[in-house]
Amino acid sequence: MSDFFQAAPTLVNAFTGNRWLKAYLRSAMPAEIFRAVEAGLTEFGDLCAGPYRDLARQAEAQKPALVSSDPWGRRIDEIVLSPAWRSLQDESAREGLVAIPYAHEYGEWSRVLQFAKLYLFHPSSAFFTCPLAMTDGAAKLLQTFGDEPIHRQAFAHLTSRDPHDFWTSGQWMTERSGGSDVSATATQARLEGGAWRLYGTKYFASATTAEIALALARKEGAPQGSRGLTLFLVQPRDAAGAWKGVCVRRLKDKLGTQALPTAELDLEGCNGVQVGADGAGVKTVATMLNVTRLHNAICSLGETTRALEEMRDYSNKRIAFGAALENHVLHVQTFAREEVTLLAGFLLTMELVHLLGREECGLGSADESAILRLMTPVCKVFTARAAVASTSEVVEGFGGAGYVEDVGIARHLRDAQVFPIWEGATNVLSLDMLRVVQNVSAFAAWASDVEARIGRVSAPDLSTHATQLQSSLASLTEGVASMLMASDDEQAASSRDLVFALAWTYASALAVSWADRETPGIRASLQPWLGSLIVNIGAWRPRDSASIEQSRAIWQTNLEG
Repeated sequence: MSDFFQAAPTLVNAFTGNRWLKAYLRSAMPAEIFRAVEAGLTEFGDLCAGPYRDLARQAEAQKPALVSSDPWGRRIDEIVLSPAWRSLQDESAREGLVAIPYAHEYGEWSRVLQFAKLYLFHPSSAFFTCPLAMTDGAAKLLQTFGDEPIHRQAFAHLTSRDPHDFWTSGQWMTERSGGSDVSATATQARLEGGAWRLYGTKYFASATTAEIALALARKEGAPQGSRGLTLFLVQPRDAAGAWKGVCVRRLKDKLGTQALPTAELDLEGCNGVQVGADGAGVKTVATMLNVTRLHNAICSLGETTRALEEMRDYSNKRIAFGAALENHVLHVQTFAREEVTLLAGFLLTMELVHLLGREECGLGSADESAILRLMTPVCKVFTARAAVASTSEVVEGFGGAGYVEDVGIARHLRDAQVFPIWEGATNVLSLDMLRVVQNVSAFAAWASDVEARIGRVSAPDLSTHATQLQSSLASLTEGVASMLMASDDEQAASSRDLVFALAWTYASALAVSWADRETPGIRASLQPWLGSLIVNIGAWRPRDSASIEQSRAIWQTNLEG
């Protein structure tokens, strides 16, 4: 009897092997733009399935290490990185993964192209997409508020396609007192010798090796709370690469994203150049939230897609109980559900990315800006939570092999767990969304957009879906009106469930709109997806005081008496 060895999953071209990306872009983009970018995306898909994926494996095998002192005891705080990590930075510059939307070569569709590439690149990047997200956000912010020569110089570096000129940016916001709540920021900005110097501790500084960073600090005499914070651009190293006024306490030992250098820093008088107005730091930072949250969403989708692609290929090769996994109905049903959720998140993200592109080109309407503001936190929550759930299913689907590190499947789950945390945790973003919904005009703009999409559906074979969506929208609108009449606690308690109702409703409307503009053949292929999308909307209703008291009782009651 010959020995048996299980065949491993294989990966084909990340672009052409994706089951809907090419079809979606062909449908959504103007024909001449799709023709202009198709060949480049195909070539990029090969790189993501091969050379970039190999670089990512090398970077993850050689994790960042902190060398605190040189052989003679001098403090150097050198962060040693894999050469592969540096190569991924160079390739990111060449591919224009930050530069594309700032060149505006494809107008309002430049952001869509950028995010299509990020979608393909993320699972082959060793999470280099994290510094790319912060770099894009910093570029957006400096483009808006940069009025100093150093701001303009930094913007040029952040958006360069030349690896020798390309910079990345970190974000130094989080302190010991908390993450999303920056109101207790203790970092002080002191005017010394005509320059601002920053003093304090930044507890979770990602992309610590970036050439610049954005940091919040409180000027001497400024009031407490978030309104007393000002934003500064920091260049933490000198021309030789040595730290200037920064001490690295330690590198963070994280569950995932292990190739990404994340550190705890002491700021000991590092130089900062102010960005934006005094006391407007939080408002200034908010300029980049749509960008960084959408980066989080597209990377969540990229991680999920790669995991499900590996599961799909493995399902053809793994024999259990006398048949390939793909021939077991419960297995297919399980992962079909995850595929539908993935498509919903993809449609949400790409629509919002297009709205962002329109806004940046001066083409967006006030209603479109309201929808972008409302749905970006919704999209981030939806895709992040789905990434954790889907990658967990994939690990389970691979069985014991999925739980073993060197197979490579477990990494998807470890890395996915960061998505609900970065750029705002689920509850924080649910309350953020609620504040937008409380601006009744923003929700009305969203509801009108959904209704208009449904009303434009003309294909007879989509009429049932359109009717179902119309009914769901009416029910949701009625529920939101009822919620806004309730107490603050009842509204807050309702917000998290509302996030998912908005996500499924909007994704379903976008999917039906896509199907309506497709050929009959593709529309027929989309039909199973449409039914599975719409059924997820459910009947959302706001929480009442009784449900809140029930939750409190569960939280507080000791069953031992």
